[in-house]
Amino acid sequence: MPQRTSLADADCAIAQALDVVGDWWTLLIVRDTARGVHRFDALQEELGVSRKVLTERLRLLVDAGVLSREPYQDRPPRYEYRLTRRGRALLPVLIALQDWGDTWVLGDGETMATAAESSKEAARVHALVGTRLPELRLTDHEGAPRDPVAGTPYTVLYFFPGAYTRRDAYPPGWSEIPGTSGCTLESCTYRDRAAEFTAAGASVRGISTQRPDEQRAFAEAERLRFPLLSDAELELTAALRLPTFRTGGTSRLKRLTLVVDRDRTVRAAFYPITDIEESVGAALAAVRNAGPSGA
Repeated sequence: MPQRTSLADADCAIAQALDVVGDWWTLLIVRDTARGVHRFDALQEELGVSRKVLTERLRLLVDAGVLSREPYQDRPPRYEYRLTRRGRALLPVLIALQDWGDTWVLGDGETMATAAESSKEAARVHALVGTRLPELRLTDHEGAPRDPVAGTPYTVLYFFPGAYTRRDAYPPGWSEIPGTSGCTLESCTYRDRAAEFTAAGASVRGISTQRPDEQRAFAEAERLRFPLLSDAELELTAALRLPTFRTGGTSRLKRLTLVVDRDRTVRAAFYPITDIEESVGAALAAVRNAGPSGA
């Protein structure tokens, strides 16, 4: 193990947390395991770190209860590294760091629910094409766990900042944040064109970081016939490194759309979205152009 400096302030939770995850590589390992990279060789390839350093950092995270070490092969013995409940509790920390980096390091410090076409975060979203969604469950607006990917040839996942039944439920200053307006229009446009998506072999899912009860009230008020899924725990957001912004004390998803096939592979990505009705039409066209098989 590398020599570690003991942090003397035993009563400071920040100092004690940094004693576990304050190293450059440890948070990047947490980032990549959240993305579905679980095996040693894959982590080494992804991170470009030496085997010695990776071995030491993995041992540290396992000892700290952030990762579990689970066998997947007996001869020779091989292990996968997966986030524990304690490890998943770090996902909001990762998203906060990403949001800070997008806003203050890569951006100009403005809080936005969108981005420039030439931005680094737009490039990150477009790079999702060809990658696979990890297998996880989100809570739908009825309170049941649900796979974001449906059993149909394609699934259209539209990610939105937040939609409420009452205007006074929105966080203060919501309408002044560029890109927040239009969530109701977007959901209702998908609702009104639902039959076209069904005919093309696609299911529609709306995803936000709102609580399921907030989503349920909105879905009932607008008579949505497809599920809204809550990523309040930021599991899918962290897995895909989706762009976020923070307001009202909560991390919110920026508006974007992914078209995913039944094998969980992203076939199309739309971000930033500047014309909501046009973006719904573009998602439908992407499904139609991809063909009926979803394979």
